[in-house]
Amino acid sequence: MRSKPLILVALLLAAFLVNLDTTLVNVALPALTRELHATTTQLQWVVDAYNLVFAALLLTFGSLSDRFGRKGMLLAGLAVVGAASLAGGFTTSAAQLIAARAVMGLGAAMTFPATLSLLTNVFTERRERARAIGLWGAVGGVAIALGPIVGGWLLAHFSWGSIFVAMAPVAALAIAGAAVAVPPSRSQEAPRPDVPGLVLSSATMALLIYTIIEAPAYGWTAARSLAGFAGAAAGLAAFVAVEQRARQPMLDVRIFRDRRFSAASAAVTVSFFTLLGFIFLITQYFQFVRGYSALSAGVRLLPVALAVAAGSVAGTQLAVRAGTRLVVTAGLVAMAAFYVWGAATISASLSYGIIAAQMVLYGLGMGLSSAPATESIMGAISRSRAGVGSAVNDTTRLVGGTLGVAVIGSVYASVYGSRLTATTPAGVPAQVAALAHQSVGAAYAAAGGVAGLGHPVLGQALRLAATNAFLRGLTVGALVAGGVAAAGAILTALFLPAQPASGTQSAGTGTPAGAASSATPDPVR
Repeated sequence: MRSKPLILVALLLAAFLVNLDTTLVNVALPALTRELHATTTQLQWVVDAYNLVFAALLLTFGSLSDRFGRKGMLLAGLAVVGAASLAGGFTTSAAQLIAARAVMGLGAAMTFPATLSLLTNVFTERRERARAIGLWGAVGGVAIALGPIVGGWLLAHFSWGSIFVAMAPVAALAIAGAAVAVPPSRSQEAPRPDVPGLVLSSATMALLIYTIIEAPAYGWTAARSLAGFAGAAAGLAAFVAVEQRARQPMLDVRIFRDRRFSAASAAVTVSFFTLLGFIFLITQYFQFVRGYSALSAGVRLLPVALAVAAGSVAGTQLAVRAGTRLVVTAGLVAMAAFYVWGAATISASLSYGIIAAQMVLYGLGMGLSSAPATESIMGAISRSRAGVGSAVNDTTRLVGGTLGVAVIGSVYASVYGSRLTATTPAGVPAQVAALAHQSVGAAYAAAGGVAGLGHPVLGQALRLAATNAFLRGLTVGALVAGGVAAAGAILTALFLPAQPASGTQSAGTGTPAGAASSATPDPVR
């Protein structure tokens, strides 16, 4: 019998690696511009190629891991992540790096669902499952927040390639730990590969994520954006129709009738909408307005990372005692309160102590909402389909996060541009003004150029106008995120069941309306 603590550590390390990769690369973008001569579009795809492939293939590999073995899929995925990361560190062009990032996303899609499905098949009693998922959620939140810190430290001491090369030994350590500690697991009840379902789910998710990524650049109501969303909706409808008729569906869509599953999935989507929106806003504020380096900005995110960890661990335990609905709703309310507080107080000189207190409130809310909601999702689906259930949970995280960055980024950019247009000093040349509209960082550079040409007062006035425009965009973006969190809290209070009917239900006893489930863990093979 393998040691459960060692199994937990091995799976948490694998989850940490995947989550770290989602934000690690962001701090290297300026270096990629200098050394690989990457364009703005290429920089965007260095980030988004990973997320696009990751999201598109989650359901596919979650389903395949149930049938062919979760441990094998985990090990193969870690190997792909490690190899692609190592290759990425030695690329010599932006196109090569984008390709490497896409392969990293493939490895992440193979790895991530397996971590959660293996947890729920090892930790079967509800209290221990809740504790394990709480730690899984804590590690995810900490890894996302630590990405800029780790990346900033590596960039301060080594070249940009180090942020990819450093992932390889971590992947190797995770492979070794999983190979030794994690038991084999697969479902005897898992259906044969549902090829139409696999193809439709992958194509639909790829189109949806691609459209969300591109919509801010082309406009949310542009013809190509509307066509993309319409195509994704059609793909989803086709997927549901195919799965309802399939004798052995990849995903029994009847599970969405269970509000423990569907309402909790919505809560996770909202939580990650606000999380990635928060990181998008706060990192720009720290680096541009406050002038912190990438490493310094990352270090200042530690309060939110630690609070997410504490909230995740406490949240799942509280959900067992007080009910999932109360805890998840309280977490979403805390996140909404954070955004309102932040919008009311933000300024260029706000004390970091206040910012840290605000981040602690947000982090606790994030942990209290996302981890218990994940536990609810995994408790609602049978252990034989744990890979698919995990993939659905992971997909909601990615869709929510991608949508959060796109929507909040669009709101911020719109407000920033209109405010700057209205307040740009009259003496600023049109070319300089156009440059300032690209971003607040570009505006500061333009203001420095104006001052360097012998117009210090005009340069200072442009800088002040850009700062105020940024803060206005930040405020409105925060209010939008807070509104989404508040709406999520209301919907959760209305629709998420308080807790499983038995109170101490073990993982795997939940069933999708009329579907059969296994009352025992999947066989170890």
